[in-house]
Amino acid sequence: MKNVIPKIAAVHDLSGYGRCSLSVVVPVLSAMGMQVCPMPTAVLSTHTGGFDGYTFVDLTDTMTAYYKHWRSLNIDFDCIYSGFLGSSKQVDIISDMIDEFKSTSPLVVVDPAFADDGALYSTFDMEFVPHMKRLVAKAHTITPNITEAAFLLGREIPKILTTEEAREWLCALAALGPETVIITSAPLKDCKSSVIAYEKQKNRFCQLACEYIPAEYPGTGDTFASVLTGALLQKNDVDMAITRAVNFVSACIRATYEAGCIPRDGVLLEKFLHTLADTHAKSACKNL
Repeated sequence: MKNVIPKIAAVHDLSGYGRCSLSVVVPVLSAMGMQVCPMPTAVLSTHTGGFDGYTFVDLTDTMTAYYKHWRSLNIDFDCIYSGFLGSSKQVDIISDMIDEFKSTSPLVVVDPAFADDGALYSTFDMEFVPHMKRLVAKAHTITPNITEAAFLLGREIPKILTTEEAREWLCALAALGPETVIITSAPLKDCKSSVIAYEKQKNRFCQLACEYIPAEYPGTGDTFASVLTGALLQKNDVDMAITRAVNFVSACIRATYEAGCIPRDGVLLEKFLHTLADTHAKSACKNL
């Protein structure tokens, strides 16, 4: 039986304070009319950026039984959407989960959250990268930032990309397996930060320049990937999905910056959740 509204298995950690991971994923996708079924990989009192003394409970040992119970109930998901995974064992579990549910052909979105700003997160080393590549191979859509893209491809992180180089990077990532590749924070020649994308089946490239605001906030990658996922499930094309995600994140960042909020608290997404009900925004993407 077809789900009345899209049902999403959201595999992310949960931080009690600081807008990131599940505390972003659930409200964003719920505001877009989706049923979010959280599968927490860990529970923290706060996220790890800018807070000391946070508590941490690793839920790796519960994850297989968690999704097996869902499977025993014959729950069908329209999407499996993963974010930060803290270990190669968690990657293996989600890879098995994707196989377990593949008979219902859910959209698989992988946000390979393991690096940023030119370096791996402190919890990872280079041995983790091949494991993430295995998960990327099972995804329909991936959303790495430029640092993650570089690690997945075993390349130097570029200071600038020409159009030809950007296309080659996208194709190289698509060759790992996914149908749609979306790279955020790509430094193109004519823009400090752009979202660039490639749809393998259509052999089509596009780009969208991002407004530059001199501040960084945790959880913006989670927010972008969540809006994008919701838009794809609403049958938006890739251009429209990217446009809606960039517009939402940009509005949140701009308002947060203007309000002078503490960066570690994340962006003021609550002020803009109501805008996600509008599915008719005009695409701003251009051909790459």
